[in-house]
Amino acid sequence: MEMIGPALLTIITAATPLLFAALGEMVTEKSGVLNLGVEGMMIMGAILGFVAVHFTDSVTVALLVSILAGSAMAALFGLLVLKFHASQVPTGLALTIFGIGLSALIGQSMVGIAYDGLPKLSLPVLSSLPFIGDVFFRHDILVYLSLIMVFVIYYFLNKTRAGLILRAVGDSHDAAHAMGYPVVKIRFLAILFGGGMAGLGGAYLSLAYSPLWVEQMTAGRGWIALALVVFASWRPGRVLLGAYLFGGITILQLHAQALGIGVPSQVMSMLPYLATIIVLVIISSDPGKIRLNAPASLGRPFHPSR
Repeated sequence: MEMIGPALLTIITAATPLLFAALGEMVTEKSGVLNLGVEGMMIMGAILGFVAVHFTDSVTVALLVSILAGSAMAALFGLLVLKFHASQVPTGLALTIFGIGLSALIGQSMVGIAYDGLPKLSLPVLSSLPFIGDVFFRHDILVYLSLIMVFVIYYFLNKTRAGLILRAVGDSHDAAHAMGYPVVKIRFLAILFGGGMAGLGGAYLSLAYSPLWVEQMTAGRGWIALALVVFASWRPGRVLLGAYLFGGITILQLHAQALGIGVPSQVMSMLPYLATIIVLVIISSDPGKIRLNAPASLGRPFHPSR
């Protein structure tokens, strides 16, 4: 039990930024848009959230700034692909490159500055339970918010009229347009939401997971989040399971080193990305299943006929 508790804690913290980013990208893709700029949106959320908390000492301001940072990056992407009909794939890649470079520029003076980390919430009664209280009920607000968002997004997509319209746009934008729905507006709002969630994922990295600023601290998590959406078949519950699975793989390297397992650290650091590649290869072996679960209009540009 002495080792299980800390291991579960690290899995939860490693999974949280992946969960935020993957949920946001899932909603974006449900609208029929593929945004490969998740990494860039996360890193901008990380640096601007850290800058905000450094100068204001306010967690609320920092989280709002992170959301706005991710959404601003997403708005740029949305403008290019929806207004100017730029190709979604290269635009998303350019967004990631732009975000990584801009964050390094903004964060030059922030390198080496530490932060105390987000305050932990202590839930009455539950936090005092042996073992369970320490592992599950002594986390910061973003951990709980990430879990709440799983249920909120599930309810939105499956139980509300707005969610049904969003899914209809992703499945057939021409049919949705013919029925009078504003396809471009709906997709733009979905893109903004995905950017805000990615910004929160980045904020968790710089404010809680490793409360300091390091260049490129997202370390490929945006790409893992993209793979998670496919792995989860565009379903919120499966995104949750996938995020915690990949979070476990991410921290496996730390515990393997602590146990003295004779595997080079570089190999252990490769595990999350190796697992991502393996998962994508397995999923790609059944393209029919992907087409069955993926939004039918995913990645296809929309050109209104009237």
